[in-house]
Amino acid sequence: MKITLTATAPDKEKHTGLILGVYENNELTPTAKLIDKLSEGYLTKILAQSGFQGKVGQNLPLFHLRGTAIETLLIVGCGNKEKLTEPVFRKIVTGAIRALSTVSSSRTVIYLTELTIKNQKLAWKVNQITQAIGDGYYRFEQFKTEKEPLKFPEFALYLPDPKQRHACEKAIETGEIIANAVAFTKNLANLPSNICTPSFLADQAKDLGKLYKNLSIKILDEPEMRKLGMGALLAVAQGSAEPPKFICVEYHGAAKSKAPVALVGKGVTFDSGGNSLKSPDSMVGMKYDMCGAATVLGVIKAAAGLQLPINVVGIIPAVENMPGGTAYKPEDILTSLSGQTIEVISTDAEGRLILADALTYCERYKPEVVIDIATLTGAVVIALGFHATGLLSNDEKLAKDLLAAGLESNDRAWQLPLWDDYQEQLKSPFADMANTGGRPAGTITAACFLSRFSKNFRWAHLDVAGTAAFMMNTIERKATGRPVPLLVQYLIDKAHG
Repeated sequence: MKITLTATAPDKEKHTGLILGVYENNELTPTAKLIDKLSEGYLTKILAQSGFQGKVGQNLPLFHLRGTAIETLLIVGCGNKEKLTEPVFRKIVTGAIRALSTVSSSRTVIYLTELTIKNQKLAWKVNQITQAIGDGYYRFEQFKTEKEPLKFPEFALYLPDPKQRHACEKAIETGEIIANAVAFTKNLANLPSNICTPSFLADQAKDLGKLYKNLSIKILDEPEMRKLGMGALLAVAQGSAEPPKFICVEYHGAAKSKAPVALVGKGVTFDSGGNSLKSPDSMVGMKYDMCGAATVLGVIKAAAGLQLPINVVGIIPAVENMPGGTAYKPEDILTSLSGQTIEVISTDAEGRLILADALTYCERYKPEVVIDIATLTGAVVIALGFHATGLLSNDEKLAKDLLAAGLESNDRAWQLPLWDDYQEQLKSPFADMANTGGRPAGTITAACFLSRFSKNFRWAHLDVAGTAAFMMNTIERKATGRPVPLLVQYLIDKAHG
């Protein structure tokens, strides 16, 4: 897919498809006004006749516009001009890319760069459009015998200010790298668990190490984990025939003396619930329980591609959670790598157990900050739906930086409290803590559990159970690639801030 910039006016474009915006009540954007003039008012007339109102989500394809050399024209509703925010802009662009399936053109010029968004520069709009193109043309069909034919047109983004060409070219480059990292993350997440096993994830990390010279990879096998004392992680894995893997990926973009950002990704390649067995319906979608792991690999791929001047460590505890005679059980007591003991109340609260040992392991890197990413609780879906990632942290500056990166990248998070009051729910009469605090405030108590293994560093937890994958029923299931854009933006801000 080729994405370039163009400063050519629409009346000079021939044999090309155009995408341009119209505001609410059919208020024309500058390019729309020019085309309306070229067509002697025909554009205004056809908008009125079609019932098009310029609302966000409305798209109107037109062909061979009278009085012009334009072959195809896609009119995109942009809503209220004064209320055009970053999320609305991304929604407009995403809708336009999807609607392109009705418009056949080998080259498409996008004029949505001329829309005005308060406090956002042209380069930001170019970056967002580039990412939206990658997202819109993503397909996962490697297991289908009949694949959907997909043509990749050449895209040109309109450059209203030639002085900003360099910044916009850089924005396209950055956008493409992030889009590729998102696609990589989606591909991993969408794979079935009979292929994407802990060993497969380890191989993917090794392949990244071969692709980028400034990556180093270390894989710990079960005997090494047992020697270290990772009792919580190994308990989760012991019911499965698939051996666990503990994956460490180091990106070296700065001096060795500079403390790294540590990213910890939950890598449960399939979660049956273990002996606390899920219902059959609840098991559908559990291949996505390794989206945190996929995110870590995707973010490090982007950091290496962008050559960010920063050090990053990716830690992935990879296991499969299965029931059976060798599986761990409710009321088992585990000794974690930290030495703290955990009473198992539910074997379906397994993600926090493997993360506990991974967070403790992070200490040896002396990280500046640690961020874990996990499809951890169904409770976060009830609280925030599919729109916002749940964020909890023991450091307010880190939380604010992540929230800001989410806003900038259009990959938003929402902060929940991490008050000591909730820790009471994790009490156990037999161990240092229980692995679940019950249904009330489930997302918060899960983070409270993790906080007990994060006392020695600045830490944030991203619960992506509602955002990393979209699941409405057995038909509508797909990985989203989130929160790769948020975390890449955070690393960009940190590297260049």
